[in-house]
Amino acid sequence: MSNHEEITAPSTQEDIEAADKLKNEANEYFKKQNYDKAIELYSQAIEKNPNSAVLYANRSIANLRLENFGYALGDASKAIALDKGYTKAYYRRAAAHMSLGKYKLALTDFEYVTTVRPYDQDAKLKYSECNKIVKKIAFEKAISVDKKEVNIADSINLDSMTIEDEYEGPMLEDGKVTLNFVKELMEYYKQQKKLHKKYAYKILLDVKTYLQNQPSLVDIKVPDDKKFTMCGDIHGQFYDLMNIFKLNGLPSDENPYLFNGDFVDRGSFSVECIFTLFSYKLLYPDHFYMSRGNHETLDMNRVYGFRGEVTSKYTSQMADLFTEVYNWLPLAHCINGRVLVMHGGLFSKDDVTLEDIKNVDRNKQPPEDGIMCELLWSDPQPMQGRSQSKRGVGCQFGPDVTHNFLQRNKLDYIIRSHEVKNDGYEVAHDGKCITVFSAPNYCDTMGNLGAFITMNGKDLVPHFTTYEAVPHPDVKPMAYANSIFNFLCQ
Repeated sequence: MSNHEEITAPSTQEDIEAADKLKNEANEYFKKQNYDKAIELYSQAIEKNPNSAVLYANRSIANLRLENFGYALGDASKAIALDKGYTKAYYRRAAAHMSLGKYKLALTDFEYVTTVRPYDQDAKLKYSECNKIVKKIAFEKAISVDKKEVNIADSINLDSMTIEDEYEGPMLEDGKVTLNFVKELMEYYKQQKKLHKKYAYKILLDVKTYLQNQPSLVDIKVPDDKKFTMCGDIHGQFYDLMNIFKLNGLPSDENPYLFNGDFVDRGSFSVECIFTLFSYKLLYPDHFYMSRGNHETLDMNRVYGFRGEVTSKYTSQMADLFTEVYNWLPLAHCINGRVLVMHGGLFSKDDVTLEDIKNVDRNKQPPEDGIMCELLWSDPQPMQGRSQSKRGVGCQFGPDVTHNFLQRNKLDYIIRSHEVKNDGYEVAHDGKCITVFSAPNYCDTMGNLGAFITMNGKDLVPHFTTYEAVPHPDVKPMAYANSIFNFLCQ
């Protein structure tokens, strides 16, 4: 259903009653976290009664839950056009703006609510919190040097950090990650304990040094008789990450892995996930690969909990260092010259080549358009051609776009992640566009399976393994997010 219905003549009483019935049914699906079905029913209700602000606002929050920020924004704006005094619609629109990193626009919406409801304490709190974020970002920009952030890595003095006698956790050996260290680290994390900050900083500095020398598109060679594994989004679900290793074996030179972005945010064990993955990257640099996702970015980390988690478990300085490290993550990987793997998807232009991807200057926050943005944000669609992104960033691309891109670059198919799928994966575009998502029961609410893909180097035929979520300690998703984001985005 389109998210851009025009306001039409008033509906009949019969239509209004039918719309109410559909809305109530949609609300029940929403409560069960079946947001796709809820959106479908809200859309049917809107067809019956296109002048109801409530229906648009309800569809807006369902789209927010699915991270369809572009659609959520459009629906909230439509609700406001229909009812200027409908404060809930302003909250929805502010949430969509913040999810897209447009904090000043969000602030304008919160400000409006405080004007029309001067005694609403909740509105005042949200305005105040959003205002703090806007001021903090303005301050960060003011102190940046030549438009490049100050280099945090250069300011860290490892020698000044002492290991306390009472620390009983894993230790680097001669400053290096070893297999023994990683195994101890995973066990230590299962007990909800924290790696010493000196080792945490050392890992980050070493990973940054390594990644700086990598191209934006990394070529991976898989021998004919060897297995290769690809995982999608992990999103801070550490105990599910451990389950992947239990099902498929620990990473090693003989058991290589590629993790395809979105290691952090949402789930509240993101620190544990990223240090485990970065440790494996240092241990097996030529057999363990990591792509950047749209959540390895500053705006997403501000909203969805990672910055808050790092600051809570360590320091805000470390959170800044993570931003620096993420800027150097490769944007895509090409397996045996035949399979391209990226987090988001393909492009708004027809002529993009692998060479163009390789030449992207990636050491930055993603721009709002272009190759880097689309690699991190785009999504496939079933219909031909391209359309505006439901997320408000990147584009949506059809089977013909995929086919033409593969033909131009002499590739067999693409693998991407970025979207929750009920079965943990989806095969689209005549088998040429595969989605893999590895965070089961995403956000503890979606009920989806997780999946990973295995293949051998000879035929590169994808095989799918699916699994359910495993129990984890009682720390809710978004536990470390600013309260304003927690309310709006969970």
